[in-house]
Amino acid sequence: MHVVLPRLGRLRLHESARKLARRLDNGTARIMSATVRRYGGRWYVSFTVEVERFKRTPACPGSVVGVDVGIMHLAVLSTGELVDNPRHLVDAQHRMRSLGRALSRKSGPDRRTGRRPSKRWERAAARLGRAHARVANLRRDGLHKLTTRLAATHGTVVVEDLNVTGMLANRRLARHIADAGFAEIRRQLAYKTMWNGGRLLVADRWYPSSKTCSGCGTVRSKLALSEREYACKACGLVLDREAPPYSWSFLIMV
Repeated sequence: MHVVLPRLGRLRLHESARKLARRLDNGTARIMSATVRRYGGRWYVSFTVEVERFKRTPACPGSVVGVDVGIMHLAVLSTGELVDNPRHLVDAQHRMRSLGRALSRKSGPDRRTGRRPSKRWERAAARLGRAHARVANLRRDGLHKLTTRLAATHGTVVVEDLNVTGMLANRRLARHIADAGFAEIRRQLAYKTMWNGGRLLVADRWYPSSKTCSGCGTVRSKLALSEREYACKACGLVLDREAPPYSWSFLIMV
């Protein structure tokens, strides 16, 4: 499979583009523009395509699911499903630190003196860039699979309006929050629910969901982050803080 671009000529594609070619031959798609970029040591060409999409409906149009994102579990669904957090950045941290130390020992560029980087520095920088790109690709692949499944199955998806920027100010949790991709989950759900004929509801940021008892509705005045179990003093209900019957009971009724 090849692609012909202005000024670059005929380029061979590493990945198959038969699906796009079939749409172009059938007249159901039209290429608007193409962007060439280098990412992780590889060259990519991205096409902006205008496509005629068929009307879709979720597998369960009347189903409502709440999605509670977190660090211990990437997502806790109101159906009772717990989606594990793969922690791709944590798994690759040892190798990335090793590559970073190797890069620091090479003769790199210096803008003040105009020194050009050495060939060894360029090879070490390329290895570190590929390691970062691999983590990003693994994270993106997992989030796409999760959001696609939710949007294609449930007619209504409910998420929280999280202050991700403020959460990143916590220096102890910033790396893990950024690795989970909370904002990316909401962004993907926004357009995928629209594509599949569903809808996305965003819960109010200031609603006391973690402080509200799902049994009697009592709202606690304070709840520390270190308290992983919710104990209601009114009815005696004790639940895991991330347990679906507690975390998302208020969202299902939105």
